[in-house]
Amino acid sequence: MTETKMAYNSKVILFLLFSSNLISAMDRFIINYGIVPISEEFQLDATSTGLILSIFFLGYAIMQIPGGWLSDKFGARIVILVSVFSFSIFTGLTGIAWSFAILVIIRFIFGIGEGSFFPAGGKLIADAIPEERRSKAMSVFLSALTAAGIIAPILATSMMVSIGWRWMFILIGLLGMFIGILNWFFLKPKAGMDLPKQVDFTVQQNKTTKGSIKRMLKTPMIWALIIVSFSHGFISWGLSAWMPTYLVNERGLDLLSLGVLALIPGVTGVLFFLLAGYVIDKQKNGREKWIGAISGVGYAIMVYLMFHAKTITGVIVFQSLIPMFGATLSVIIFSMPIKRLSQEVAGTAIGVVNLGMQVAGFLAPLGMGFIIDAFNGSYKGAVWLLTSFGVVCFLAFVTLYSTGKKETLIGEHEPIVPISK
Repeated sequence: MTETKMAYNSKVILFLLFSSNLISAMDRFIINYGIVPISEEFQLDATSTGLILSIFFLGYAIMQIPGGWLSDKFGARIVILVSVFSFSIFTGLTGIAWSFAILVIIRFIFGIGEGSFFPAGGKLIADAIPEERRSKAMSVFLSALTAAGIIAPILATSMMVSIGWRWMFILIGLLGMFIGILNWFFLKPKAGMDLPKQVDFTVQQNKTTKGSIKRMLKTPMIWALIIVSFSHGFISWGLSAWMPTYLVNERGLDLLSLGVLALIPGVTGVLFFLLAGYVIDKQKNGREKWIGAISGVGYAIMVYLMFHAKTITGVIVFQSLIPMFGATLSVIIFSMPIKRLSQEVAGTAIGVVNLGMQVAGFLAPLGMGFIIDAFNGSYKGAVWLLTSFGVVCFLAFVTLYSTGKKETLIGEHEPIVPISK
């Protein structure tokens, strides 16, 4: 097997993972714009609006660890296929919701359907991509979230103006079904493909043991990453959920202007993701700690400056710089487990770490809505809450090696879980 053929198959895998992640993220972003007419139609207050934005993440969080375990046990391909078809169906069903209660139920089940996708994608990267390129591969996978941030604003606002929010969700759901069909036919190894450890995407050859998972959960790295994942997720999902409403209600933007301006931070986000993956792959083990700590502080500062900017231009400038730090944190959070731990627990590790981010995804929109109501519509309390989580990211990284002796990220003693080669 030549390197050229190996690279070609890696690119096919990353294209399918990127495309699937893009369409899964589209719904999570368009709901943040669709919630404006949805709230008007169902006459919702900020707390009820926050519940609709949050309930997806409760279902999504529930499936993180089970989804990772299923990927480790049965292979990533089947889990990805089931997840893509599931979340596409429920994206479409969002468009036919006839009451607030039904909408909440659909969004919750939708989260359960999509919840297995991300850990399965991380598992596939661990299986199919060499270790020295996994941060870059993860950055491509994650950049789909920011690419959705480029497409969703202009697509959502234009579709809501032209065909309404209901048909918008139905059409996005149909597009997801098409992506699922592509995965069905092309997300498989070529005949004779020489993958690391001869991994089969369909049937996982290595056994995941109960003991190895328990040992993984005892590593300081995993718990530090869970804390950072939660903190980063609170900021990220809190901003994505409430920024459209903030810009319309507090800054006076109309929907079409909102869609156009949101393209700018979306573009910078994709660029910062790809750059972060390249840079982190070049770093020696242990340097991620300081890169992550600095990123946490930068995250907090940019959020504070964005909300206190005097002009719309200032808001967009600082919003465009936020991904510099958020993208770096994301790549560190999700590449470290698949680079430092055994492939046998890669899916489970990604699910465990991502659980923190998705729990935050549930709490952030709901919590911010509650605080905004409590402050009589003011965003001041919510801003301080978001910036405090940037400080938490800093502290989690700085104290990662605070045990009695200096440790590597998985310990200088015998590895708790074998390092993949």
